Amino acid sequence: MNAKASRAPNRVSGWIAKTAFRVLICAGMMAPLVTSATAVSSRPLTIVAFGDSLTAGYGVKTSDSFPTQLQMALQAKRHKVTVTNAGVSGDTTSGGLERLDWALDPKPDAVIMELGANDALRGIDPKVPRENLDKMLADLKAKGIPVLLTGMKAPNNWGDDYAKKFDAIFPDLAKKYDVPLYPFFLEGVALDPSFTQPDGLHPTAKGVAEIVKRILPDVEALIARIDQSETTAKGAAP
Repeated sequence: MNAKASRAPNRVSGWIAKTAFRVLICAGMMAPLVTSATAVSSRPLTIVAFGDSLTAGYGVKTSDSFPTQLQMALQAKRHKVTVTNAGVSGDTTSGGLERLDWALDPKPDAVIMELGANDALRGIDPKVPRENLDKMLADLKAKGIPVLLTGMKAPNNWGDDYAKKFDAIFPDLAKKYDVPLYPFFLEGVALDPSFTQPDGLHPTAKGVAEIVKRILPDVEALIARIDQSETTAKGAAP
């Protein structure tokens, strides 16, 4: 998402109206991954939050951005985690693919992948974000970097066929690469005007806090997955 998106009220209203219905269905079909990740991280970890303006913190203070609020929430639960802000406002999956290697230097312990909203707002053929995200997930898998993939919903103005093809990208790729999926990054926020800025798209600081509250169990499960993987690797070492 970017500032230009605020000049497209027809897209905003269509997105909100359509998403309201589809999110309710999605919630019943695909709940976020939640495990009993009660143990704190065993060592200091670095998680890269990789995305667009929703990650970068468009329209809010740096201290209120998603990576900062998430880091504070994790540290409050005694996790030794640094969340790096690798969000770029206006970025599409094509832009993300071009800069992924840069964002992974130095190599992080995990990545939260939040991209696709701008592809949908611009009506880009769903084949493009699917291919881009596929390549990024393949690269992360090859590098041995755990991922939490976050989903996005297409606006209504491109039609049901477009929305069906776009929305399927995230669960399909999560299954293909066996990575956890948080179905809709803006769950509980996109449908509530009290959580969004005047443009109707970007969350306020309060909206970001709501996102963090909802996604936190999935991020803790990601941390537990890192620790479990390292424990298994040590046990298999000669």
